[in-house]
Amino acid sequence: MTTESLNALAKASSAYLRSAMHQPVQWREWNEDAFATARRENKPILLDIGAVWCHWCHVMDRESYDDPEVAKIINDNFVAVKVDRDERPDIDSRYQAAISAVSGQGGWPLTGFLTPDGKPFYGGTYFPPLDQHGRPGFRRVLLSIASAYREKTDEVTEQAEKVVSAMQQAESFTGRDADFSPNVIQAIVESAIAAHDARNGGFGHAPKFPHPAAFDLLIDHAARHKDDRAKDLYLHTLESMARGGVYDQLAGGFHRYSVDEKWIVPHFEKMSYDNSELLKNYVHAFQASGNQFFADVAKDIIRWMDEWLSDREQSGFYASQDADDSMDDDGDYFTWTRSEALAVLDQEEAEAACLRYDINEIGEMHHNPAKNVLYQRASVEEIARRLKLDAAKVTQLLDSAKKKLYEARLLRPTPYVDKTVYSGWNGLCVSAYLEAARVLQLESAKDFALKTLDRILTAAWQPERGLLHVIAYSDPQAEHREIPGMLEDYAFVAGACLDAYEATGQMHYFSSARAIGDAMIEKFFDATGGGFFDSATNTEQANLGVLGTRRKPFQDSPTPAGNPAAAIVLCRLHTYTQETSYHDKAEQTLELLAGVAGQYGIFAGTYGLAAVHLAYPETQIVIVGEGDLADQLTQAASASYAINKSVVRIGTADAAAKALPPALIETIPNLPGIGKGEALAVVCSGFTCQPPTSDPAVLRALL
Repeated sequence: MTTESLNALAKASSAYLRSAMHQPVQWREWNEDAFATARRENKPILLDIGAVWCHWCHVMDRESYDDPEVAKIINDNFVAVKVDRDERPDIDSRYQAAISAVSGQGGWPLTGFLTPDGKPFYGGTYFPPLDQHGRPGFRRVLLSIASAYREKTDEVTEQAEKVVSAMQQAESFTGRDADFSPNVIQAIVESAIAAHDARNGGFGHAPKFPHPAAFDLLIDHAARHKDDRAKDLYLHTLESMARGGVYDQLAGGFHRYSVDEKWIVPHFEKMSYDNSELLKNYVHAFQASGNQFFADVAKDIIRWMDEWLSDREQSGFYASQDADDSMDDDGDYFTWTRSEALAVLDQEEAEAACLRYDINEIGEMHHNPAKNVLYQRASVEEIARRLKLDAAKVTQLLDSAKKKLYEARLLRPTPYVDKTVYSGWNGLCVSAYLEAARVLQLESAKDFALKTLDRILTAAWQPERGLLHVIAYSDPQAEHREIPGMLEDYAFVAGACLDAYEATGQMHYFSSARAIGDAMIEKFFDATGGGFFDSATNTEQANLGVLGTRRKPFQDSPTPAGNPAAAIVLCRLHTYTQETSYHDKAEQTLELLAGVAGQYGIFAGTYGLAAVHLAYPETQIVIVGEGDLADQLTQAASASYAINKSVVRIGTADAAAKALPPALIETIPNLPGIGKGEALAVVCSGFTCQPPTSDPAVLRALL
């Protein structure tokens, strides 16, 4: 197409917005010019919020926004604004709350109708092009809204005010605050157990999403309190997920969620933040259970992230992989007909693979019943019995079949990978890689995580300016936008810096964690009411639409919630510095929702993790020294999982004097045995340290 036929999104930076530059709709980006045009022309705003990985966003693009007739209705009657929810989570979160107040539903694409000043008065999610299945067609909706705005302006304005009021009420914490009590941890755990699907694993019914923070809380709780109910829940669920179709059995990595209760048919997009947090779950489940299966899944997640979601040259983790290759595709890249599988396998491989992955003439995909989602239907032992082979032979056949199927899949048109590098999501990935590297002894994962964190600190962080939300956009030709970091960016990156300090003993990572944590307090902490706002108020777009509505996120949705994530950072900083202000602000933050946090159940998983940090003394195991014995001590320290435990690796005794934060430097260099050349482990908790030991068995007993 010629540049004259492109809309204003040709100048956008995000992959999602740029994908719509060819549409006949005269889209605009979210900016003051769009709102000024709406006010000048007295037109309502059509707001579309979506993401490049969103299947139904692509469907609505094809059915409606690519249609010249629909585009004419929009262009004549509305000012059309398109927003990438990954690039602008602050816009998305507010309009999700507002449209939910109107329609009772949220999600993507989010379709909102706003007054010229940005107040929503009607909306929904996906609208079909014509009336069907009880849903109004988009053309009829557009014409009805345009007519209502022209002829019933006062009613529309009144409705918009009611919606904004309802949204503000939903974000209010009046009556929720209370004194913090560790009992909230038990309440969240009990809620998760009550919601457990004992047959299939997971929580509730279809659709099923993973809830990684809740899993980590359950793993810690099961070990700390010897609670077999919590243990059975996480063991059952994590195994069911990894054997299901929600896990990519060929490439590794998890899809976003399962549309059925058995974890078989997924929504096929893959997100960096889902995989980073689930990577932690499988590492922690391995620590808690000793089951090698969980370690193997963790390594497989890293294999996929290394291959598909990593910038191997510059470092950094990409945002997501799309579900589809084209508008007509619905998971076809990831699924198989029986004939497709037989075409690439020999007879023995096919017999084993078809039993293993339940590949039949009739599969699971409604749009194409011949398509099969690969999931682990039969065990190696069952296949061996049915084919009258030994288990070793079956394993060999399955390994060969898996390799051939993956190689054949790579020849298919590949779903788009959004190579945008987001600061916060990269912080999550760095933390996950460092955790896996320490427990599973994966030096390459550690190296890549540290290179990525160095890139974040170089490209996105400046003490005077703060942290940026986006480090790099997917399209290298796109203009780079300096979008200010949100609360979760600061919390996730500060946490990653603390993890990097613990992995390396290098004080510049600790200093960065403290500087970013202090900036987080300065920019987002509510000194009057407690807790953290999700975005700063001094940005140039702060007054557009409903961005002025203050939010303090406490629910995981789906990334870890910003407030408890910030509280965890403050608890960890307090442990290393003894500065009571960090502890006090963490406590004030958790008190804000203390009265009702237990009622949030699995959506309060990160709140529960923060509550553990606040309720129980932080424990650090400091390993001083190098060589095999230091490695053995590190392995002993890492063998078990606890939320409030960290392992700090310091190279030498001389380095210890330079590589320890205030709370540890007062004690550790003065302990007996330090500096005599032998590797030592020191267990510290509650600002006191026990005598050092060089015996891994003694260290295990101390823990």
